[in-house]
Amino acid sequence: MTRPIPSANTGSHDQPISPALAAFMGASWAATPLPASARVPGYRMMPARRTRLSAAFPGERLIVPAGQLKVRTNDVDYRFRPHSAFAWLTGLTGEDQVGNVLVLEPDGGDGYEPVLYLRPRAARDGVSDEFYRDRRYGEFWTGRRPDLAEAAQLTGLRTEHADALEKVLGDRHGVVRVLGGVDPVVDSLVEGDGNAELATVLGELRLVKDAWEVEQMQLAVDYTTLAFEDVVRALPAALRHRRGERWIEGVFNLRARAEGNGIGYETIVASGAHAGVLHWIRNDGPLDPSQLLLLDAGVETDTLYTADITRTLPLGGTFTPVQRQVYELVLAAQQAGIDALRPGARYRDFHEAAMVVLAEGLADWGVLRISAEEALRPDSGLYRRYTLCSSGHMLGLDEHDCAKARAETYLDGVLEAGQVLTVEPGLYLQRDDLTLPAELRGIGVRIEDDLVITEDGARLLSNGLPRTVAGIETWMGELLG
Repeated sequence: MTRPIPSANTGSHDQPISPALAAFMGASWAATPLPASARVPGYRMMPARRTRLSAAFPGERLIVPAGQLKVRTNDVDYRFRPHSAFAWLTGLTGEDQVGNVLVLEPDGGDGYEPVLYLRPRAARDGVSDEFYRDRRYGEFWTGRRPDLAEAAQLTGLRTEHADALEKVLGDRHGVVRVLGGVDPVVDSLVEGDGNAELATVLGELRLVKDAWEVEQMQLAVDYTTLAFEDVVRALPAALRHRRGERWIEGVFNLRARAEGNGIGYETIVASGAHAGVLHWIRNDGPLDPSQLLLLDAGVETDTLYTADITRTLPLGGTFTPVQRQVYELVLAAQQAGIDALRPGARYRDFHEAAMVVLAEGLADWGVLRISAEEALRPDSGLYRRYTLCSSGHMLGLDEHDCAKARAETYLDGVLEAGQVLTVEPGLYLQRDDLTLPAELRGIGVRIEDDLVITEDGARLLSNGLPRTVAGIETWMGELLG
């Protein structure tokens, strides 16, 4: 028997709209304008940023998209976050920035005009049914969007409807540079010149933070401190749950959503031997009060700046002697790294200072069968079996900020006042590592803090969280009552 062929696939679950309902939906709506004083956060900082970018490419058209939605399952999209470069240049950070594009148009002289192309709020005048029928962009489905005039007010930019962008991008006159790989629609409309160079310059311009950005970073750190306190208070319940790591993840992420935009990256909750997995985000293990918990997490503010902090905590409230031994070596390494931070120092200095301490400690323990000096030689590096990754990175709108910057300005460059970075050495002693004594196997410790380079050294942004063994034990005891 031949089965009948369905006439259509299942699409919208909604009922058809009758002409009478369409007419009724298109009338009798009150005006809801934005306050006349509304501006994007950091409004005064944006023109100088755009000017610096344009000056790097005189006479060229620069295109910086916010990005497009990505499907999670069927007709459900992932939560949208605009690209960091777009946010940095416009101050627009909300989920309503889908498909928006900033274009810096050369004015024929030494200047430029920034133009924001966007999908504006749909009118409720009966001409369009987008506001109540479009599941991706309709106001009834995803919330209010600014109209063109409101977007201009918020940003100080000239605004144009997104529908005009295709014609503009079709103009091949002059040199065009596109921040590629962000918006496939834009990529399909224009082939830019030197796309990689645009990404590089954007990364390098963001290496030094202005005073407003540092304030946002401090806010992210302060929210993260609150979330770490929440986690400690939640430990009794988490210890009882079969997937205590997942419980802790939820507690941290709750604070991140309540105070900011959410988490700056996937939260790492690694108990026991899971701490040896550098990017453990499965977070599906139980908690054992005899073991340590490595929590690497950061709250992202509404302006999209993120903290990045790690604490390694004794789940029972106090460190065992061997846990203390490992922890205090990592802490000494971190302090050596922090002490190396100052303007004019090589970026790599703080990592190398931390590694000397770890290598010497491992040699003193007898874990390394050669001297620390031998292990630290470039043709050896044997100490790295126990501390595989680098000891820090730039921090800002991205967890690993400015990653497109050239090595000579970042990894091989020198530190400058205003740069924000992490210092995060760690020891990851694998549970199946036969080079280790049995009592050390399965212990992972990382200590990570966020710092801003100052004129005479560095300031610890995350000093609201204790770092020493005694400080952590006292802090946990107070929070647990």
